[in-house]
Parts: sequence; structure tokens; C-alpha cells
Amino acid sequence: MKIIVTGGAGFIGSAVIRHLIKNTDHSVINLDKLTYAGNLESLKEVSGSDRYVFEQADICDRQIIEAVFDKHKPDAIMHLAAESHVDRSIDGPAAFIHTNLVGTYTLLDVARFYAKEHPNFRFHHISTDEVYGDLDLDDSMFTEETPYDPSSPYSASKAGSDHLVRAWHRTFGLKTVITNCSNNYGPYHFPEKLIPLVILNALEGKSLPIYGKGDQIRDWLYVEDHARALCTVCLNGKPGHTYNIGGHNEKMNIEVVQTICEILDELVPKSGNRKYKEQIEFVADRPGHDLRYAIDASKIERELGWKPEETFETGLRKTVQWYLENKWWWEPLRDKYKRERLGLSK
Repeated sequence: MKIIVTGGAGFIGSAVIRHLIKNTDHSVINLDKLTYAGNLESLKEVSGSDRYVFEQADICDRQIIEAVFDKHKPDAIMHLAAESHVDRSIDGPAAFIHTNLVGTYTLLDVARFYAKEHPNFRFHHISTDEVYGDLDLDDSMFTEETPYDPSSPYSASKAGSDHLVRAWHRTFGLKTVITNCSNNYGPYHFPEKLIPLVILNALEGKSLPIYGKGDQIRDWLYVEDHARALCTVCLNGKPGHTYNIGGHNEKMNIEVVQTICEILDELVPKSGNRKYKEQIEFVADRPGHDLRYAIDASKIERELGWKPEETFETGLRKTVQWYLENKWWWEPLRDKYKRERLGLSK
């Protein structure tokens, strides 16, 4: 089976490709524009495989997308390419509307005509739990039937792309599936994101910035567990259906940061019995910051047999250890982006 993975040089996309090449016999076409978050170094261990091909392309360029389909004759597409940074979407929404809506439309419409000659072709759209909006502390978890209520330009653009995918299934009969996931973490995560930022800032003696009071709650999903889930849905999910993917790990942001500090206290202790949590600094909250996300992943477990293998504790320890051992990967990125958070310019 030949599978196009858009955004395959990104954090989740590269995990999907590594899983497909190392654990299956499928062939992969990595289609990526290589924006700031795209890094082919994340695929170094599988890029030499004869089942792997890279195509640098913009998903909004219909002519190039048609040429890729015509050249490779794929059996499925896993669409992960997206602008996916909430703070940057607040600073500049236009890029998010263009990539996430126009890009998804372009892929869907090319796939629609391609599927006329390849009726078993499958389109898997990878989305986010942020399309559902916010949860109060006493609310139940997001399910596949939860109404959409996006809060940021990013989540609104993803919500719109989800609706396009459903429309192309219902109107044109394209075999589509959608997945909405909770917060991912793990190896090869762009170093400006919360968990790697905290790990690397802690090691460098810099402040550990936490929005507001740090009481925002997220459900954390280890990226390799997510990659397994995505491949399961792509191959076995029922067309027209949505599957929520979560890690069963609701944690407040302050808890996440404190746990990282405790792991570092053990693995890389400071002199003089000092603790990494002393570097924690509370900063102004993000505008419109959602309080809580929580995923009910019972459907994918019940219907497709997937469940996460990592607990938050085991996955976070593996993540910290990976960053300690792979400076070659993250240091060039830290230098390029000057060790600063992206977005929310003053």
C-alpha cells in the first residue's frame, strides 16, 4: 500500500512515517513544504528506506498535488500538514486560513477526481480536540458528537477543514475519516513547545514560563501512541466516521512543569541541592485561553482495538531522556529561533 503523508517532516507526521517504515510493509510519500516546524532530520533513521520518498510541495498548489498523485498512484493520504500554533494564529490568522482551509480543500478536490479511477482510495484528515472549544472542570469529556466551538483562529481553521472533509464524503462519496487528538508530546517535538521548552530552559538555567496560574488542563498523548492510532484509523476506520484519540492523562500545566523539574532533579541534579522548580515564572495568560480539554477515546478502543501504551509518567520520562541524549537534533533549532516563544508579539 502507498500512503501520502502530508506534513511528514513535522512532529506527528514524522512519528507516523517512522512507524510505517519500521513496523509495516507500506510505502510512504512524505509531502512537506518544510516550513519552520518541518525538519527532515526527524526522519534520518528511515530516510534511506526504499519504501520512503520525499516530495517538497505546498498543499495549496493544485498543479503540484495533482502531479504527485499522478506520479505515485497512492492508495491513501494521511493529511497532517497544517499551521498548528495557537499563539502564531493570534498574531497572523491569514496563514492559518490559507493553509488549513485552502490547502485541505485542494487536497480533497484532487483526491475527489483521483478516486473516480481509484475507488478504494482513502482520505484520512488529522485534526485536534481544540475544535470542540473549552470544558469546565465539571464537564464530561469531548466525544465524537460534541458540538464544535473553536476559540482561536487556529482551532477555527481546523474546524472549518473538518467540515470540508465531511462535506466531500457526503456530497462526493470520497472515503474519508477524521481523527481529533489531544495534546501530543514526545521525541522530535519542536523545541519552542511547552514540554521541550521547559526541559531545555531548565537545563540552561532560564526561566520556565507558565501562562496565567498554570491551571489549564490538557489530556497528554505520547506521540508514538498517536502514530499507532493514526495508522490504525487510516487502514481500518469506517468511512464517514470520526475517531477521538486521547491518552487518558489529564494534567494541569503546572503539574506538567513540576514533574519535568522532578525528573531533571533526578537525572541531572544541580549543585547545592537546588531545584529546577525554582526557575518557574508565571507570565501573562494567552488571550481566549481554553481552560480544559479532555478526550473520550472509547470509540477507537471499542471499534478498532487501539489504546495508549504509555502512561504520562513513563512517556514524560522517555521524553526528558530523549532530549538529554539528542542535542544534535534540537540545538540547531534552538539557535535558529533564538530560544524564544513564537507568536504573541508585543
